[in-house]
Amino acid sequence: MKTYQIFLIVIIYFSSPKINAQYFTKVITTSITTTPGDSRSVNWIDVNNDGNIDLFISNGPNGGQNNFLFMNSGTGSFSLVSTDSITLDNSPSDGASFADINNDGSIDAFVVNWYNQDNLFYTNDGDGTFTKNNGQIISNDAGYSETASWADYDKDGLVDLYITNSAGAKKNYLYHNDGNANFSKITIGGQVNDAYFSRNVSWVDMDADGDLDIFVTNENNQNENIYRNDGSEGFTKLTTGPLVNDAGNTNSSSWADIDNDGDLDVFLANDLGFNALFMNNGDFNFSKIIDDTVVKTPARSFSSAWSDIDNDGDLDLFVTNSFGTSLKQLNYLYINDGTGNFSRNAADVVANDSSYSYGCAFGDYDNDGFEDLAVATCRFGSIDYENFLYHNNTNSNNWITFKLTGTVSNKSAIGTKIRIRALINGIPTWQMREISSQSSYNGQNDLRVHFGIKGATTIDSVKIEWPLGLIENYTSFSSNQFIEFVEGVGSTNINKLNFKTNNKLVVYPNPSNGKITIRLQYEKLNTGSVIKIINTHGRAVFSTQLIDERDEICIDVTSLSIKAGVYYILLERKSRENIFNKVMIW
Repeated sequence: MKTYQIFLIVIIYFSSPKINAQYFTKVITTSITTTPGDSRSVNWIDVNNDGNIDLFISNGPNGGQNNFLFMNSGTGSFSLVSTDSITLDNSPSDGASFADINNDGSIDAFVVNWYNQDNLFYTNDGDGTFTKNNGQIISNDAGYSETASWADYDKDGLVDLYITNSAGAKKNYLYHNDGNANFSKITIGGQVNDAYFSRNVSWVDMDADGDLDIFVTNENNQNENIYRNDGSEGFTKLTTGPLVNDAGNTNSSSWADIDNDGDLDVFLANDLGFNALFMNNGDFNFSKIIDDTVVKTPARSFSSAWSDIDNDGDLDLFVTNSFGTSLKQLNYLYINDGTGNFSRNAADVVANDSSYSYGCAFGDYDNDGFEDLAVATCRFGSIDYENFLYHNNTNSNNWITFKLTGTVSNKSAIGTKIRIRALINGIPTWQMREISSQSSYNGQNDLRVHFGIKGATTIDSVKIEWPLGLIENYTSFSSNQFIEFVEGVGSTNINKLNFKTNNKLVVYPNPSNGKITIRLQYEKLNTGSVIKIINTHGRAVFSTQLIDERDEICIDVTSLSIKAGVYYILLERKSRENIFNKVMIW
């Protein structure tokens, strides 16, 4: 939430044709890019469970401004929500983080505010609308908050919350999720008592021991912080090694396995000076990269995001720049050569739109298998400008995308690692992702897990490491499809089902191991309507026709002798479109 003055650096360089490829097209005819704001956070999230990711963008000027929620129509267009509580806050908001905090199947939201104002906590009503919760400690603990991130640090199946602060008392906050949307504040430990100018927080399993550690970035030439998760013994602050002894003005951290060696490396975005890249050597040992274009480009960087934008089997990097000069600034795009070495692409449109850019995030908003990019822009010269949306131009490379749903672990599957192996350039290649609710400072990538696999047509191995310890192995998946994995249940080919869910059809409780209730929002179930329960192979395992009009119908699924798994509820209506919704039975 701060601005600085510094001299302007002009860089002249030459690039090869390979790194001058045009990966994106700028989208200019959508509400996302025609609704100006003093914007901060970018979060791609499916708020209504229709299979299409929606876009949340926060706004943060002093004095307040309503935040934005853009609903995805599924046809490439978006509509701005104007009457929901999540867009009527009029607060000076910064970062945001979305996760299913009560495991009810709907994604909830937390949005932080600066200027010593209370933060904002919203629970999802189950249909993509939100209710603001003012009675919880997480929404009554004012500070100068920069961002937040959800994760289940104690493995109780519920996501907890960490919040960074950069002014005032400068202590960060950690809240334990006690269930039923209730929280308690943690007051013991360096992770909540150290006072730094903190910007970003990443929950990440740095040492691959199966639990999530805390990584906090700090500005004002302060070192970063690592708090090792020691399970029931709490957190231990680590102070040795280059990653926590390389002081800078660090805003963002983005973790990813950039060299496909099976562990998580980290990019640090710095405001003033140069960005940083550290390779993970295991057991909290990191090596700083000193000879790569990523770390040799002078920067005023604020946010960052990893994505395999060309689906060639390695992760590429986008970095935003903002503030500090009297001119708008360009953002950076770096292309991975497959070994963790990068080339800067200055020709693409995403690297030629100048502004005060802030948060950024990748997500596949049109479900074509290639991830798109959204960028938030801040007020410049007292004028609010449009935010940026870039559609991926795609190519002939193949891909696969996974949606993960926890049953024993948290429903959003945050903290889950998924590994795949495919033949890339004739070499069996493993790739790994870890699901996170904060991909960078003021950024949250699509929670669905995307892999590019270049020319491979088959993924021969998939390994899923769920947060609570279950490890599942699968073999032989064809490329270019969306697959859903449910913890302890198995996989579903989302493409072949071709069921478009509609939250007008309400199914609860979901998940269920007993009776389910089915009703329509705002109308009754009509006489003659047929309700079916359909399995993932498209076969009806239950069917009933209503002989009278009613508000709802209750079905005891334990009497159906069906296996645990994902099912679809189909409502067939005379002379009207049929409606689907999804239910998980366990």
